Amino acid sequence: MESISSPTKEKLSSSLTPQQTRELVCELCRNFYNLGWASGTGGGISIKENGKIYMAPSGVQKERLKPENIFVLDAQGETLEEPGQGLKLSQCSPLFMHAYQIRNAGAVLHSHSLNAMMATTQYDTHFRIRNMEMQKGVEGFGAFDTLEVPIIENTAYECDLADSLAEAIRNNPKSHAVLVRRHGVYVWGKDWKQAKTHAECYDYLFEAAVRMKQMGIDPTA
Repeated sequence: MESISSPTKEKLSSSLTPQQTRELVCELCRNFYNLGWASGTGGGISIKENGKIYMAPSGVQKERLKPENIFVLDAQGETLEEPGQGLKLSQCSPLFMHAYQIRNAGAVLHSHSLNAMMATTQYDTHFRIRNMEMQKGVEGFGAFDTLEVPIIENTAYECDLADSLAEAIRNNPKSHAVLVRRHGVYVWGKDWKQAKTHAECYDYLFEAAVRMKQMGIDPTA
């Protein structure tokens, strides 16, 4: 799996300035685009820093985002700063907020990864895999555990997924992700670094499970 490039040294510090956080959102969106997770204006990321949530706008080319294009919200999801320019707050906003409020996330991303989408066609209510080394990259899981991710049904409008996503988060406390049928996945972590790590590991596992099934191998065996 292609690796996301490392952000600049100052962005690896424990506390980021507002400008650094804006730049980091843009940088990660560009890298997600290169991975195929945010093509066609889909996907995106939000990062919580110093009590504020920095979120990419909706319906824009994610690889061309600039720091001044980012929305800033408070911990309740109310907009504090708007970029103007006709940009709209992401339709993912209410879904991101559930991960922040229910799981105390520090960053949440939405991926339109083909691997995630394909995984939802191979399972019913939960994605399952076990005995994979890459599971160790997901908090709370070891290489020989069974890793599960809930799957919810897609809707015509992304914001309408909010209630079912919240229910899935509450009913699956060990999971750090929720898959959306024939759509993609929402992934979170305690900060942007863990959310990024979780997203990469989950994506590897989604792809591995789909390939194993194609070869007639049970991913949970």
